[in-house]
Amino acid sequence: MPEFLIEFFSEEIPARMQARAADDLRRLVTDRLAAAGLTFGAVQAHSTPRRLALVVEDLPERTADVREEKKGPRVGAPEQALQGFLKSAGLESAEQCEQRDTGKGVFYFAVTEKPGRDTAAVLAETIPAVMAEFPWPKSMRWSQTDVRWVRPLHAVLALFGGRTLDGSVPLGPRQGALSFTDTTRGHRFLSPEPFAVTGFADYAAKLRAAHVVLDRDERKAKIKADAEALAAAEGLVLKPDEGLLEEVAGLVEWPVVLMGRIDDSFMDVPQEVLITSMRTHQKYFALVDGNGRMAPRFVVVANTTTGDGGKAVVAGNERVLRARLSDAKFFWDQDRKVKLEERVPALADITFHARLGTVAQKVTRMQTLAGELARAIGADVDAATRAALLAKADLVTGVVGEFPEVQGIMGRYYALGEGERPEVAEAVADHYRPVGPNDTCPTAPVSVAVALADKIDTLVGFFAIDEKPTGSKDPYALRRAALGIIRLVLENGLRLNLLEVFRAAHRLHGADGLAPADGVAGDLLAFFADRLKVVLRDRGVRHDLIDAVFALGGEDDLVRLLARVQALQAFVGSEDGANLLTACKRASNIVRIEEKKDGTAHDRPVDAALLQQPEEKELYAALTGAAEQAAPLLAAEDFAGAMAALARLRGPVDAFFDTVTVNAEDPTLRVNRLRLLSQIRTTLNAVADVSRIEG
Repeated sequence: MPEFLIEFFSEEIPARMQARAADDLRRLVTDRLAAAGLTFGAVQAHSTPRRLALVVEDLPERTADVREEKKGPRVGAPEQALQGFLKSAGLESAEQCEQRDTGKGVFYFAVTEKPGRDTAAVLAETIPAVMAEFPWPKSMRWSQTDVRWVRPLHAVLALFGGRTLDGSVPLGPRQGALSFTDTTRGHRFLSPEPFAVTGFADYAAKLRAAHVVLDRDERKAKIKADAEALAAAEGLVLKPDEGLLEEVAGLVEWPVVLMGRIDDSFMDVPQEVLITSMRTHQKYFALVDGNGRMAPRFVVVANTTTGDGGKAVVAGNERVLRARLSDAKFFWDQDRKVKLEERVPALADITFHARLGTVAQKVTRMQTLAGELARAIGADVDAATRAALLAKADLVTGVVGEFPEVQGIMGRYYALGEGERPEVAEAVADHYRPVGPNDTCPTAPVSVAVALADKIDTLVGFFAIDEKPTGSKDPYALRRAALGIIRLVLENGLRLNLLEVFRAAHRLHGADGLAPADGVAGDLLAFFADRLKVVLRDRGVRHDLIDAVFALGGEDDLVRLLARVQALQAFVGSEDGANLLTACKRASNIVRIEEKKDGTAHDRPVDAALLQQPEEKELYAALTGAAEQAAPLLAAEDFAGAMAALARLRGPVDAFFDTVTVNAEDPTLRVNRLRLLSQIRTTLNAVADVSRIEG
């Protein structure tokens, strides 16, 4: 069966857009093919700086014939109903319909025969339609054209079964149309001449001969392998950087990996600054020695071969890098002439948020909060307060002004150079962490206190002015801040009452124009519950178990909450626990139905004197005993032990339901038994709200 090959050939597509564009092209084309009733085989999408390509295998020559039937009103139905049906079916009279006896009467049926179409015609219509709805993050019009594309479009290669499709892409009345073609071009400089292709295999082979590696993953693999080989030849190691590798693979069609040298005069500049400068501005890879120290070398990926083996390319890149690093070295040397503490007043000139004050005011709040948190977790209070004072000072340094990515990191270098205590300097560097799920979480007590203070101050402030995340919008990265706090608390086993911490942070903001402290604290705890579900879901914990524990209310100790959830998960995963949970839900449903019927709650204590049957007496005794056993275990936070005590209720509960009639004829006896069922729920709810547990 024939294949469909399409290529959009244009000026350079931004590297960050290419991989997503290839996925979008695959999705848009295959969705339209499926909507047209076409079946197909394997689909491959490719991207390079100058082209988007797609190949679809095993398409039929024609779409299938389609017979559609639509059932209408009964014969003899009102004329208005018949006319409405005819209009919806695209028919003019009832004579065009079939009449069929369905066994429930005779009905009209509209039968439409739609013959299949040539697949080539469908594909020719698909291409401009896909272009019109292509979701580029940014697109443009050029010259006299009306069509929008990411960059000026030069050609659209479109082949079906080895033949050029008959069709074009309209560019507007002033430019006409861009007819489909069977030709493309290779590398802009190494192989600029056009050439014709007959199919995907021919296309890929001729592109390679024309110095274009079509497959993005192949380009990435070649860049990495060649860079590692160059590094190994010098006794060095390539510093892993998947993001940069992804970007560079989108900048070249024919990757040529070369190595250059960094002047020794720059090597006293912090390596983070050197790496950031090379990575951000020049797209160079860094190399390290066997001890992990940055080496005076860099790897650059060129998009062409040269007659001198790349010497001129390397020399040019070294020259550009010297200029870049000269700026970095100048800022580094100048910054060290002013101490961090002397820079703190300048933070008053930076607005944190119009309603939350300046960065200097944030630092003042952080100092107080970091001290209180340090006291709560057993960290050095003076060190935490000092680190909070200096944490943001590097924002007004020259290096951070030029390279914002190294904020915090530079503060550490400056602090150490000024003789600050190591734990203070490390806290300055770590107070932004963790910034993502893969980032290292601080463990040093002082660092943890300052990192918590920074994130809690931010969250409380924005919630107090009602700047909460909505839907997919989170401009202040508050979800990330909450996840950071959760990781800091759980990974360090911190016993914090978050509601109290939130209220303390709220007091530091003052009350003018802010939402009340209790409301902010409650909203934040609910926000944390949602974020915690994300964290625990990745650990294999069900979200409904988290809901069941949070539903008890007032639980703001995340470590204790996690212990409850883990015990609950083990409980519902056991046979006794699962069966007891089912029985508890049965009891709750019965009580709820009867309470609605009676118009009163049946949650008062059971009257032991009214218990008649052995099974209800045994259940009452078991519930009383389980509650007495569980209470001290819960107080000692032995939730697994408490659950084990509750699991022993399964036998008495099963026996009760097997033999005891709850809705007895004696009203007093009936109410007492409903109270007994209500006690089952109350006993289990000591650990979690079991009504929230699914299944």
